[in-house]
Parts: sequence; C-alpha cells; structure tokens
Amino acid sequence: MPRAGLTPAIVVEQAAQLADEIGLDRLTLAGVAQRVGVALPSLYKHVRGADALHQQLAVRALEELTTEATTAVAGRAGRQALHALAAAFRTYAQRRPGRYAATVRAPDPTDPAHIAAAEGAVNIIYAVLDGYGLSGERAVDAARCLRSALHGFIALHAAGGFGLPQNVDRSYERMIDALDRALTTWP
Repeated sequence: MPRAGLTPAIVVEQAAQLADEIGLDRLTLAGVAQRVGVALPSLYKHVRGADALHQQLAVRALEELTTEATTAVAGRAGRQALHALAAAFRTYAQRRPGRYAATVRAPDPTDPAHIAAAEGAVNIIYAVLDGYGLSGERAVDAARCLRSALHGFIALHAAGGFGLPQNVDRSYERMIDALDRALTTWP
C-alpha cells in the first residue's frame, strides 16, 4: 500500500482486519504501522495513538454490528426478533472477533461518533425489547441482562470454554428461549 494513499480510514480498516486476525488485545500501533507499510512515527499522522485507534475501531465495529442486527430483526417482533438479534450478534462475533471485542467498550463521553455508534447499537436492542412491552428503566435492566447473556456465551465459546460434547448451537438457542420467557414475564 503506497504511503501517499494512506488515510485515517485505511488505517482503521487495516487495524480492524489485523484485530480480527490476531485479537484486539494483541493489536498494537507498531503492528498496524508494519501492516500499512509505514514507520511507526508516520502512523501518528493518521491516528493520535493506540487509545484513539481502539476508539475508532469501536465506532466502526458498532456501526457494522448495528447494521447487521437491524437487517436481521427487520419485520420481526418478540421471540423471532430476539432470536434474530442473538444470531446476528453471534455471527458477527464469530466472523469479526477482533472488531466484536471492540464493541464492549463503553463510549467515550467526549467522542460524539462513539456515542452515536453506541446509541445505534443499544437502540436496536431497545427496539427488540419494545416488542416485549419493555421501556424506560425496565428496558435498561433487560438490555443489560440480554447483553450480558449474549456476550457471556459468545466470550466463553470463543475462549474454548464449552468442552462438553453437547451441541453448542442448541445450547445457545435454548438460552435465547429462556431469555424470551424471562422477557415475557419481566418484573
């Protein structure tokens, strides 16, 4: 990749690809600089530092995840929407593991793009919860429960935490069915 064509967007895209390949926790500016073919000091012309790069990657990943989840739940409500949302989250996490890891970061309150991307992601969750008649504080509690369950399962599976021979996909579906029952009777 020629230096002259390097832009912040290309740096973030290459960082996203690298994070998917090696893991977000192993992503470094030096690795990104090597990938795009520039010296590390030259990379600072395109990104302020490692934290800024991670933040930009989080924005990109949240936007991608929101788009995929929105498409998945379109025209669905209740149990069907919940299963579609859960499938979209899991599929994204499996296909883009480094990017998915960036989505769990709370948004920086000083970054409007990060806030907007996080709001987009949570709004699709709230839309699904609205199908259960949940809004306000009840929806916040339910969203935290749902997000924790989805992320916990996804993270455990990715880390090899399910060693028993039973079908992991079936377990995921049963967890979503249990969440459906919980949301239907949410206190």
